[in-house]
Amino acid sequence: MTRNKKNLSSVLKEVLETVKPSGKELTEINKTVESFLKKIEQNRKNRKINAQVFVGGSFAKKTLIKKDSYDIDIFIRFDKKYKNELLSDMTEKILSGLRAARVHGSRDYFKVHASDNLFFEIVPVKKIRNPKEAENITDLSYSHVNYIKKKIKNEKLLDGIRLAKAFCYANGSYGAESYVQGFSGYGLELLVYHYGSFRGFIKAISKIKPEEKEVIDIEKHHKNKSQILMDLNSAKLKSPIILVDPTYKQRNVLAALSEETFRNFQKICHEFLKKPSKEFFTQKTVNIENIKKNAKSKGYEFILLKATTDKQEGDIAGSKLLKIYKHLVLEANRFFDIKAKGFEYSKGKTARFFFVGKNKKELLISGPRIDQEKHVKRFRIKHKTIFIKNSRLYAKLHLNFTLKQFLQNWKAKNQKKMKDMHITKMEILG
Repeated sequence: MTRNKKNLSSVLKEVLETVKPSGKELTEINKTVESFLKKIEQNRKNRKINAQVFVGGSFAKKTLIKKDSYDIDIFIRFDKKYKNELLSDMTEKILSGLRAARVHGSRDYFKVHASDNLFFEIVPVKKIRNPKEAENITDLSYSHVNYIKKKIKNEKLLDGIRLAKAFCYANGSYGAESYVQGFSGYGLELLVYHYGSFRGFIKAISKIKPEEKEVIDIEKHHKNKSQILMDLNSAKLKSPIILVDPTYKQRNVLAALSEETFRNFQKICHEFLKKPSKEFFTQKTVNIENIKKNAKSKGYEFILLKATTDKQEGDIAGSKLLKIYKHLVLEANRFFDIKAKGFEYSKGKTARFFFVGKNKKELLISGPRIDQEKHVKRFRIKHKTIFIKNSRLYAKLHLNFTLKQFLQNWKAKNQKKMKDMHITKMEILG
């Protein structure tokens, strides 16, 4: 075994001890879960509702990683005779007296604060026999839990999944939410199972070329890669990895994974394999002061903003805040060389983002062809410095405003756009 392999093995062994919940923790969580399930079940029986209660997510699949606080998924699986639009209201009745907060979504679910570091998310789903009957993605949860429990019993594989989740979580790539656009928990479980280990997973990821699209069909639902690309909806084929759901051949488990998130994650995989360190499993915090100081030393302008939305915190708020951030990136790139940028969101209604950049000084604007007389006349009135190249007019626009001035001006001119994007406030903090 080479020195690098030995180092990698020792790092993973050390990390596993920190990311794996202790037996005591799991026992305490289990006791609280069991107690809560009894209350739900009793309420369900009292109301004579035909439904099955089951625990899902990482806890049920034994792939939970150690965190400061835990979210445990509990599903109420309703008989198919009940209408889809009634499931959330029926769940609310079952949770009566249990201090459950309703969370709006594609199908409303509920959150219960069980203890200082334990939360339950209670999700209504429909009992289905065929995945095609699913009216919501959560209706597939039951088959997902059963598939993972059936396929992954080996403790080494379970440890590999824990490492993969901790690695992705630390590097901002864990979660299918629209503001993360990363790897879902179920997706990571399948990938580690497919590649055989955490090491196999990150090695395979690091080798995927930009022009390639990795296609994985664990259960061989399709004849070949070409058939998969033909059979799946085009909207589900945009991700860099196509992972066919073993429980539903028409679904790409990693449809939410964006090219940007994947390439950043791939870069981290390269760095970790080159120089293994447990630091790669530690969640990074952006040091704004250091970024600001570094920008100033290199003659760049630093701007920190805070945006607020009126949308529900979580995935909905996060997606709105990410959208305004990406829009500002596009706008700023027209006039500035953006050397660094960042987006920070943590499940509230506000997000922070920063830009480090330098004014381009001059912008070249492409105009009409010289034979388009009306357009040429307008272009000449609008611009002072004009020249002709390849029978087309061009103008040079001299830029003499700062990044801060640009953002202040953009905000003043785009109040309606901000309102349409559900942004209630945008502050320049520094």
